[in-house]
Amino acid sequence: MVSTDQDRESLQSQKHYLCGSVAAFANIVITFPIHKALFRQQLFGVQTREAVRQLQRDGLRTLYRGILPPLLQKSSTIAIMFGLYEDFSRLLRLHAPQAPVLLTDSIAAVLAGTAEAVLTPFERVQTLLQDPRHHGNFQNTEHIFRVLLQQHGIRELYRGLVPILLRNGPSNVFFFGLRGPMKELLPEAETKAGHLVNDFVCGAILGAGLGVVFYPLNVVKSHAQVQVGGEFQSCRVILANILRERDGKSQQVLA
Repeated sequence: MVSTDQDRESLQSQKHYLCGSVAAFANIVITFPIHKALFRQQLFGVQTREAVRQLQRDGLRTLYRGILPPLLQKSSTIAIMFGLYEDFSRLLRLHAPQAPVLLTDSIAAVLAGTAEAVLTPFERVQTLLQDPRHHGNFQNTEHIFRVLLQQHGIRELYRGLVPILLRNGPSNVFFFGLRGPMKELLPEAETKAGHLVNDFVCGAILGAGLGVVFYPLNVVKSHAQVQVGGEFQSCRVILANILRERDGKSQQVLA
């Protein structure tokens, strides 16, 4: 009986990893051009229309340039996020059964988000491939990894790690904490398709909302990661530089 329960839990855990990976893969392929326009806004402080014009000028040939790193990174990190969250939650409930569920789930979310940061190098490479100023410097994903490791060492691959850590942990807490209550507000699903629609709606709303809340951290991360070599600057220094470049207007950071 115990063995059967363990097998069931193991199968359930594997399902979370697999579903997270497949969902992330489909998401990146479909929304990559949107994320590329968003990246231009983060980096240059331009409006959405200008970011789209820049992509149109670059042409279709470069539209999906840089998609390999996010495919590898997101497929892995989303799988890690969902899978490790479930694993950590189960372990915490097992070893601290008296602890409040909100506390154990929040700790599990932060731990899962921290574990995701191991894959920061893929985000780093994606940033360099999407920055038009580096198009002549780097050929592809493998070339960037080789150049950064040979010329600057492994630490250079983790440039921008701090804003990623500050983003991942809290955003996971909000995502997993609000997912359940939000699903309860939706019409009760009676079929698998209905559950799928409810999950999609919850994920879309939470993803959009958290994207807005943590947008400034993503701006800081993008600016940190376009730099190759040189001093590692703190988030505060990077944000101050961005504000200075954009005439000290905080709303320009959110442009």
